[in-house]
Amino acid sequence: MNTSSAEPGRSESANANDSVADAAAGNWVDRYAPLSLRPYLRLARADRPIGVWLLLFPCWWSLVLGLIAHANNQVSGAQQFPIAQALWFGLLFAIGAFVMRGAGCAFNDYVDRDYDAKVQRTMSRPIPSGQVSPNAALAFVVGLSFIGLAVLVQFNWFTIWLAIASLALVAVYPFMKRFTYWPQLVLGLTFNWGALVGWAAVHGALSVAAGLLYAGCVAWTVAYDTIYAHQDKEDDLSLGLKSTAIRFGEATRTWLFGLFALTVLCFAVAAYLAGAAFVTYLALLAIAGHFIWQTVTLDIHDAANCLVRFKSNRFVGWLLLAGLVADLIFVRGAGVN
Repeated sequence: MNTSSAEPGRSESANANDSVADAAAGNWVDRYAPLSLRPYLRLARADRPIGVWLLLFPCWWSLVLGLIAHANNQVSGAQQFPIAQALWFGLLFAIGAFVMRGAGCAFNDYVDRDYDAKVQRTMSRPIPSGQVSPNAALAFVVGLSFIGLAVLVQFNWFTIWLAIASLALVAVYPFMKRFTYWPQLVLGLTFNWGALVGWAAVHGALSVAAGLLYAGCVAWTVAYDTIYAHQDKEDDLSLGLKSTAIRFGEATRTWLFGLFALTVLCFAVAAYLAGAAFVTYLALLAIAGHFIWQTVTLDIHDAANCLVRFKSNRFVGWLLLAGLVADLIFVRGAGVN
């Protein structure tokens, strides 16, 4: 649907063939998706899947850490957790992460549409470019949210209500950069709710271990999104918007060392409380090395450098997941059947 005439100032030449400036050239949406779907896939950031991974990994980490804790409870006579159910939960989290990340991005773009129209990197996005009208974007958010609800009701009631509680954070996050230099903290609180939900899906309750995993994920998000925000700090300053990139400034590297250290510490204590074994700690050691690389080689004045280091956090996700899964299979294999 082309709605370029829906709002004044939108390009009348905008169409589904127009790519988005801040998406990778030749991405799968621009190359393969049907023309009618491209504007909505771009609105959902399907042309940039890194956000899905960063949303999904805390869910998977929490799920597997919960399984490790469950396995360690076998001595007290707890029943084994069915492996088929664990895999099903993992798939549900993947579907949920994709649709809810899309809904969140679409809502964020709806709220920021007037700002995005003034920034070179974002003015080609579907709403400011006129490929999707604001009303159509809201309808898209609602549709994706219903898919997310269909996924959510597959879990226990505690998990359902826990996930619903996150909607308050989802609603307020897009407005935070107008009022505080810490929108990345609100993003961290919002984006990593899955670190609680994964554990709850296994146990039907929360624990200190889940809380520490969540805290570590929040610190991780503040760090990597600060790196990302350095790409836009000049535009943000000109528009009167705020971010931790602006707040930290030239001291960003010092802040990152502290945030990444807090991330590893929280993850390590959470793993200890859940009864994880040495494989998980080896993964955390590798992650610490990766965090050091990110921080030492970061150039906050080079947007391309910032983007590469931001995207590299996908490897953090895979490293910790590999360590946890290896721990569960090879060390605590008796905990699932």
